[in-house]
Amino acid sequence: MTAQRRDTLRSILDAALHAVAPDKAIHRHVTVAGSAMTIAGQPYDLDSFDRIFIIGAGKGAAPMAATLETMLGNRITEGIICVKYGHTVPTRIVDVREGAHPVPDANGEQAARDILAIAEKATERDLVLCVITGGASALTPALVEGIRLEDGKKATSLLLECGATIHEINAIRKHLSIFGSGNLARAAHPARLAALIISDVVGDNLDVIASGPTSPDSSTFAQCMEIVERYGIRDRLPANILARLEAGARGEIAETPKQGDPVFSTVQNVLVATNLQALEAAAAAALQAGYTPRILTSTMTGEARDKARELVDTAMNLCLDGKEVAGPVCLLAGGETTVTITGSGLGGRNQEMALAASLYLQDCEHITMLCAGTDGSDGPTDAAGGFACSRTLERAACCSLDAQAYLADNNAYHFLDKTDNLLKTGPTLTNVMDLALVLVDCPR
Repeated sequence: MTAQRRDTLRSILDAALHAVAPDKAIHRHVTVAGSAMTIAGQPYDLDSFDRIFIIGAGKGAAPMAATLETMLGNRITEGIICVKYGHTVPTRIVDVREGAHPVPDANGEQAARDILAIAEKATERDLVLCVITGGASALTPALVEGIRLEDGKKATSLLLECGATIHEINAIRKHLSIFGSGNLARAAHPARLAALIISDVVGDNLDVIASGPTSPDSSTFAQCMEIVERYGIRDRLPANILARLEAGARGEIAETPKQGDPVFSTVQNVLVATNLQALEAAAAAALQAGYTPRILTSTMTGEARDKARELVDTAMNLCLDGKEVAGPVCLLAGGETTVTITGSGLGGRNQEMALAASLYLQDCEHITMLCAGTDGSDGPTDAAGGFACSRTLERAACCSLDAQAYLADNNAYHFLDKTDNLLKTGPTLTNVMDLALVLVDCPR
């Protein structure tokens, strides 16, 4: 990959990340002038509230809370948010806690219970501002009585390992949680609650983002049991979790709050940033760089290695049969793929996609790709994703690396590291799923 193409891919990614930065997302949807605040067109008279609280969680929650602090100043009474380790920013009033992601820990559990305590003391004369971004579900693992944190961690790890989607993982999380699935809204009722949400899920479903702490839950205990059976994990789930899900499916345990529940009558949920917004900004940057942008999808799902092949095929088809396109093209796709883990290596879905793509790009000098997680952390690694081009396998051969073997072992991190194709951005403090950028410079 030429340095120019690598720089172009990185500049397009940076433009996308800039567009969905949490502080900018807040300013697009929230205005404050004196005592008048407007959130997505909804007016709030700040003088009519006795207290204003800021709560929330997620990888990008800290800059959102800090921005609200700047806008509201001393009107804020107190607040607590929980972010992933290393994702903090300075705040003056809001207490920023840190927890583990994607597998939760005790710090996140305590933070969740403290956030719930603030919500529970709010009255009808108070305003609760809630900031939610991707990662909030794992960062707030307050579980129902009888389910230990270790049990929840085992279930989450099991679902991740078997390739369950975020929708499926969250469905089960929601039925074990006292924080998600509308329970935070229940705790804050009858206070006014405005939730400012950055979406990290395909389809931008409010009840799926962060397990929907301020939204009606559309999932059911019965669906949870279908997921358990689909992945064949009945005998591997902690017994107390399986017993709860089975009891719920039999109707012996009350369902999570649903549409029409009075607890949502004082709630305003606002999507402030999405994957599509990032793709649109990437498209504008690609055009400025001299590429014709084509947004393929913002709802990409499926196995990472399969999606890599599909993207490469799409890029190759642009230049087949002598049907040249009018100038270079940048293909753009967003969403969240999955990886079914069968090996013992290190990596993430974006790194796996980049490694898989390199296997198909060996004779395609005109195609280069970047796959990245918008939060800057792809899987349990310090990388955001990786690059792929026709020279990747050449470099691998020089290092005596077998790309197919690394892919079979789910060891994309070490392959990309040794071939100088890892992307490391550090925490971006936002999260709108993943982006795949493909430059197609058709040969003339």
